[in-house]
Amino acid sequence: MTKTRSTDQWLGRARQAAGNGSGGVRRPWPLVLLAALLVALAVPAALLVAPGFLGPEPPAPAPPAPAWQQVPTALSPVPGLAPPDGSAPVPLPSAVSAQLEPLLTADGGGTFTAVVQDALTGQVLFDRGGSEGRVPASNMKLLAAVAALRVLGPEHTFATRVVAGPAPGQVVLVGGGDVLLGPGGSKKDEVMGHAGLATLAAQAVEALQTGGATGEIKVLVDDSLFSGPALNPAWEPGDVAAGEVAPLYPLALNSARYDPAVTSGPRPQDAAMTAAEEFAAGLRAAGAAAGLTVAAAVERLPQPAAGTSAAPARTTTPARPEGEGTSQPVVLGEVQSATVAEQVNLMLQDSDNYLAEALGRLTALADGLPGSYDGATAAVGAQLAAAGLAAEGMKLVDVCGLAMGNQVPARQFSEVVRAITSGTDTRLRSALDGFPVAGLSGTLDTRYGDAATARGAGLVRAKTGTLNTVLALSGYVVDADGRLLAFSFIGNGLTPGAAGNKEALDRAATALAACGCR
Repeated sequence: MTKTRSTDQWLGRARQAAGNGSGGVRRPWPLVLLAALLVALAVPAALLVAPGFLGPEPPAPAPPAPAWQQVPTALSPVPGLAPPDGSAPVPLPSAVSAQLEPLLTADGGGTFTAVVQDALTGQVLFDRGGSEGRVPASNMKLLAAVAALRVLGPEHTFATRVVAGPAPGQVVLVGGGDVLLGPGGSKKDEVMGHAGLATLAAQAVEALQTGGATGEIKVLVDDSLFSGPALNPAWEPGDVAAGEVAPLYPLALNSARYDPAVTSGPRPQDAAMTAAEEFAAGLRAAGAAAGLTVAAAVERLPQPAAGTSAAPARTTTPARPEGEGTSQPVVLGEVQSATVAEQVNLMLQDSDNYLAEALGRLTALADGLPGSYDGATAAVGAQLAAAGLAAEGMKLVDVCGLAMGNQVPARQFSEVVRAITSGTDTRLRSALDGFPVAGLSGTLDTRYGDAATARGAGLVRAKTGTLNTVLALSGYVVDADGRLLAFSFIGNGLTPGAAGNKEALDRAATALAACGCR
């Protein structure tokens, strides 16, 4: 304000001096020039003062990030990810190595192996022991996903049925492989609880009423779809006690959890009986208005001796009216699970061991193998071989990755990621949504929040793996030049609890996201 006021005074004096020349010419040109000079000085002075009243000029908007760099707003990592585009430049292997070598350093012991490939051509851009067999932890679920999608198909669902029992007054709950049953009504927009036992109970009561059922109804459960031991002997008892997994059955509530929101701690040790008791409670509630009573005790359907015919309740054939020459039981109700693709994505997002093992056994059954742990590993191995993805010397002990006996090289996981992202087999692309997104979803939702990894948030999509001395991260990322890269990092023999080991993996993936590497 002081500078502007002084300028006005000077201008006034100049005008007064000019006005004094009315009685004659008194050299006006110097005064005119002086006035013009003062005006020229006053304009920038006013501009300097004006921001104090108008506020700072807003900065120019930053150019929008490329579409592939946008932080996702949904849990789909790259919705509609197009097959790799060959027009973007391929990173130089020497530049990739210079970026990753200093980062993949174990904290306190152990080693990291790693492979980075160009997703389109398969060119190896970085290889540190990528052909060595390693314990991969939950990266095993990527292999289970490929096998399930190839054999069962993305749109396949599993039925949980209630059929008339072998004796009057009995109904049989038949497990068909859905371990994500919900206790209430069916939730068609959800994966967990897509099929609800309350809905199934209501169907059964309606069918019983139509058939004129009276008196007490006894509930039996048929859980004979799976075979072999319910617990894999390769699992550590401590992991089972901690709730990392539970004995496996072909029907379960909430992936064998008491509460789907509580993912650790005690779990039902007989998931089939727990589900059957919940169904009986629903049947009891729905049947009360219809005058039906339900026996308190739930029992297993007696299984036939070896070499004899299976019990009628085990059929999966739709019921026919009585008297048409068939011994198939009457179907009283049926609910369908979420699709295989939806279950695969949930398995990858949450790293669900129980669901992975169930899908492994269901894959084995569909492939003509026993629905056992051995059948599951054999089916996964066979499907990887059929897809050209099996590595020499690969050893599978389970399909969820909880066992320390698994041996799979990093190169195999990067190849599996390439197969999923390539679009060559459209069935496998159904697993894209299952990759956790750095800093946003699944098992990566709380990572990539510090200064060293924040650039990877929203960009890195990868399956995690964690055991006591094992860390793994396998997935894909589009680099700064727009090139799609597949990678796998596996650490073995690591010091338990060393936070720097997990950070090493995240920093390496972040470096790939930011890498033009030219």
